[in-house]
Amino acid sequence: MELNQLEQHHGGIENSATVAQVSTHFSPSITASGDTDISESVTHQLLPVTRRRQILVLISSFLTICITIGFNQSYGVFQGYYVSDESSILPLSEAKSGALVAFIGTLGAGLTWGGSIVINPLMERTKDKRYITVSGVLLMSLGFGLASLATRIWHLLLTQGFLYGIGSSMMYFPILSVAPEYFDQHRGSAMGFVLSGAGIGGLVLSPVIRALIAKISIRWTLRFLCFFNLLVSLPIALTAAPSRFTSRRRTHIDYSIAKKPAFILSTVAAFLQAGGNLVPLTFLSEFSTALGYSAGFGAVLLAINNGVNSASRILTGVAGDKFGRQNTLILTVVGSAVTVCSFWLASALNGNKPLWLLFVVFYGIFAGGYNALFPTTIAEVFGMQAYASVNGFIYFIRGMGALFGSPVGGAILGDSILKNYRNVIWFDSALLFGASVCVIGVRYFDAVDKKGWKWRA
Repeated sequence: MELNQLEQHHGGIENSATVAQVSTHFSPSITASGDTDISESVTHQLLPVTRRRQILVLISSFLTICITIGFNQSYGVFQGYYVSDESSILPLSEAKSGALVAFIGTLGAGLTWGGSIVINPLMERTKDKRYITVSGVLLMSLGFGLASLATRIWHLLLTQGFLYGIGSSMMYFPILSVAPEYFDQHRGSAMGFVLSGAGIGGLVLSPVIRALIAKISIRWTLRFLCFFNLLVSLPIALTAAPSRFTSRRRTHIDYSIAKKPAFILSTVAAFLQAGGNLVPLTFLSEFSTALGYSAGFGAVLLAINNGVNSASRILTGVAGDKFGRQNTLILTVVGSAVTVCSFWLASALNGNKPLWLLFVVFYGIFAGGYNALFPTTIAEVFGMQAYASVNGFIYFIRGMGALFGSPVGGAILGDSILKNYRNVIWFDSALLFGASVCVIGVRYFDAVDKKGWKWRA
């Protein structure tokens, strides 16, 4: 890319006097891998960056997560009302189909991640990625607006599920895929802060959506979200930061990476963790009601879980920088599995409310860790130059996992009564323990590839 072209990037990275001073960046993850070709180990040139630009990237990325993932994590509030006899906008026969109603939110979340397989190549072929981000915001709002007119489940699947999911993916990846490039020494902490936006978004949006539905109905709540999304998201989409790389990065997975056991286990872990991670969030409000709590208190618990999750993402990012990102990631995935098969299972077996409250808090602590750390571990294990392609593919796999977990859980559940949740919990435990085994395997094979074990990794 010519320097005069670089200066024309919207917003710039620095002033034109500084842009000419292209910095040189060595990717230690690439050069340390041992079996990478010399051509792959060459110096990668990055445009210089100011502290002001770093702060702007932090804020815009954080708000992007708040909106896109925050809406996904708040869908459980809608689900509680969609399946309700009193407040549902669906026919009674369809409102009782818990698995299909759960699939609406799962489709939106799955496409937010799974859309990466299309969005990442599109980004590399588009001169100005604001065309993508602005189109994404418009599709998200269109999805909410049209959902307000829905009378059948398939209407909601097409609008609040499909249209919203595609739109959120178009907003999410152009902004989040470049964020790690702007941070070197404290990348874990920075991405932990950025990804904490998911919990903050859920913490704010869950009670707000519940209050709006109670006051103005589901349909007018969806219309409100249509305009709210335009108001908040359009400025973010219009100021999306460009990549710091001076050359185009690959959007397909290099065969030398794809054949590595670390890569294979990373993709399996992504599928299993995404499927298992969303199951408790999808059914949190419903399970709270089955325990005897009100639907309103169920929404409050979802908000509390999101708030704890948000704080956890920041703290695990800091811990990852200090104790090793892979080490911390392993701890959080194992912790998620243990809390599901202990606190949640015990609560379902005997209707114990205090154990359920403990689960809401501790699952929030552990579940945020993987989401906060896996983007930084991708950069660490596979190198920054391969980050866009590997991250895009693994997010696609996470999207497929999200489309698998909650719908299968809903099919296993059937009617939302306490005893029916036991098999759902065993299913979720199996997914999360499987993900635990895989991330431990990634840690081992990464050390093998780099020809040396490090306790802090």
